[in-house]
Amino acid sequence: MALTDIAIRNAKAGDKAIKLADGGGMFLLVTPAGGKLWRLKYRVDGREKLLSIGTYPEISLSEARKRRDQARELLAQGQDPSREKRRAKVRAKAEAENTFKALAGEFCTKRKKDGQKAWAPATAKRCEYLLSLLDGSIGKLPVGDIEPADILAAIRKIEGKGNLESARRTLQLASMVFRYAVATARLASDPTRDLRGALTAPTVTHYGAITDASRVGELLRAIDGYEGMGSAKIALQLAPHVFVRPGELRHAIWEEFDLEAAVWTIPAEKTKMRKPHHVPLSKQAVGILREALPLSGPTGYVFPSVRTRARPMSENTLNAGLRRLGYTSEEMTAHGFRAMASTLLNESGKWSPDAIERALAHGDADKVRAAYHRGAHWKERVEMAQWWSDHLDALRKGADVLPFKGRSVHG
Repeated sequence: MALTDIAIRNAKAGDKAIKLADGGGMFLLVTPAGGKLWRLKYRVDGREKLLSIGTYPEISLSEARKRRDQARELLAQGQDPSREKRRAKVRAKAEAENTFKALAGEFCTKRKKDGQKAWAPATAKRCEYLLSLLDGSIGKLPVGDIEPADILAAIRKIEGKGNLESARRTLQLASMVFRYAVATARLASDPTRDLRGALTAPTVTHYGAITDASRVGELLRAIDGYEGMGSAKIALQLAPHVFVRPGELRHAIWEEFDLEAAVWTIPAEKTKMRKPHHVPLSKQAVGILREALPLSGPTGYVFPSVRTRARPMSENTLNAGLRRLGYTSEEMTAHGFRAMASTLLNESGKWSPDAIERALAHGDADKVRAAYHRGAHWKERVEMAQWWSDHLDALRKGADVLPFKGRSVHG
């Protein structure tokens, strides 16, 4: 006989557990302590099993019957309701743990250890910061529950503050996190895939750079007269000679330099292309470094922070120095020394484009060509480094700037 709510409420506990049947294998177990528990008895492969459905009155009679029917549907499909219940618990626990913030942290940890493709420290710091901007909006949500509208609303907050490039990059990073979740079987698809084009495109700006020969001389003379912090002046003096990326210059340590051999070897983890980069040093570059040696050497950062030698100088130091010299960010930046060298070296016609590209440590989409470049052009680059420093000295002294004549045998 089927149970009723009145019969269940009136059921009293006894010295032993009492079973009140409702039909279809389900019964209410009344314990000696007075608890009322729903149970379903069923068979799988000839073995009798018991499924816990819940506690009355938290699970009402009608809800218990609904769950019984669902369990019997699973049985009809050849599935064990108890096993499926355990799987559902595991999935629910995993979903609760797989929040966007947790997966973003896991993804960043992976990218920092990703072999040759690993993020440089500065890149990792920037990416982790941008992803942290999403903590307050979608950070605590399981990735499986995040909808495109949730992401767009979160990114629009960044965009609304005028940070268009940060908004674009944050959306790009969020997509990487979701694709990582897909790759690790914790998400079916990337919810950002349909959001392309939803954000306002930032205006592309180029690094300010002086590429006019006569103005280069003015800049070099201004740097020589710089009255700021000693290491900043030396870094500004060295930058045009080596024209590496500002981050590589700031993070340079003495152990990377062989002043006798006149070579600076930047390790792979510090370069944008994740390959070691060898920089031939001119006599002038070696001389500048020897001036810096008693200030910060013989170990540790060549250009340490003013606060502690345990950290490199701030990423704003060189640009701030250029501002103090009167150059706006549109005129000249620390990164602009690269464009300066690239422009004037190419205009000279004395050096092969491949040697100049290798000196700038640019990547090459052609893997065969890139592999060839690793060992090529070194002799030419050594000669080019010395010519370039000599040319900078001539410009600094205010020599007449004459048109470059012809190409050398290096071309």
